[in-house]
Amino acid sequence: MAMITILGSRWRAAAAVWIISAVIFYFIYRAVRQSTVSDSSQSSSERRSVLYDKMARDLDDHGMKFLQGGKTSQLLSLNDLFELSGGSVIPKLKAVDPPVRANVLHLSLEFSNPISQVVKDVFLPYFDGAIWFQNSSLYHFSMFHASHHLTPVKATEAEIEAEVNAVKAVADSLCPLMIVLDRVVLTSTGVLLGLWQVISGPDPVVIRAKLRDALPCSPVKQLYDTVMLHTSFARILAHPKVPLVEMKRPSDLLSFLHKLVARVNNNIRGFKAVVSELWFVEEYDVLALALGGRMKEHKFRLGCSGH
Repeated sequence: MAMITILGSRWRAAAAVWIISAVIFYFIYRAVRQSTVSDSSQSSSERRSVLYDKMARDLDDHGMKFLQGGKTSQLLSLNDLFELSGGSVIPKLKAVDPPVRANVLHLSLEFSNPISQVVKDVFLPYFDGAIWFQNSSLYHFSMFHASHHLTPVKATEAEIEAEVNAVKAVADSLCPLMIVLDRVVLTSTGVLLGLWQVISGPDPVVIRAKLRDALPCSPVKQLYDTVMLHTSFARILAHPKVPLVEMKRPSDLLSFLHKLVARVNNNIRGFKAVVSELWFVEEYDVLALALGGRMKEHKFRLGCSGH
């Protein structure tokens, strides 16, 4: 009987040690995991800041290429995309085969309209007939391409349907993003960009990784840095309507452009928005999303399932 009591005591002691060890291990695991997630998120945010700093210097470093008919970030000639005629900017829509298949986060009118109004108020008086404004109903953040014009990937209707379903599954798994406008910059190619940071929700790196897993046949080389979260607001195509006497040197025009960008930043920098839709877009014209061309949108709410 004494032996049984001793064995029972030892078993209870061993069980207690095991339970305590398991509890300690669990809390250590959670702490390490949370630290890793936090470090990863912080790393992406820092990488974005470094990238955005570089983009903010682009106009000074490379000059005003858009005044010489430069190229876009996707290596497309501005002269091939737009025509300036009779005081209007007319997009040159060109069919693309196979269609570009783009995955973008969409910014709703609740948030895009106030931004669009500020941009127009600042730039339109000086660039009327020489600037293309992005349609505020199509403000978007380019995430991932199943096919793009630099590396076309042909697909049958059945294969595209499978891609759409795969993207829907990704959207279902993602939670909405709360984002903040870090800054607005003007690039050497004349694009006025909004550069954003993530306050809460999935990081762009995570979203792009999920889309790559869901779309294994997509181009290996994508168009943008994996941490980037940007929106195109407008594209300047020609000189401003300012008397030449006020622009005696190229640096005068550069300074003028910086002042306009600063005015936009003073109005909307720090603007917060919620992104709650992921779109799979079949673009039948080159840059259809940017130029208002022919396209077919498959719209999915971010479902936050499994969270």
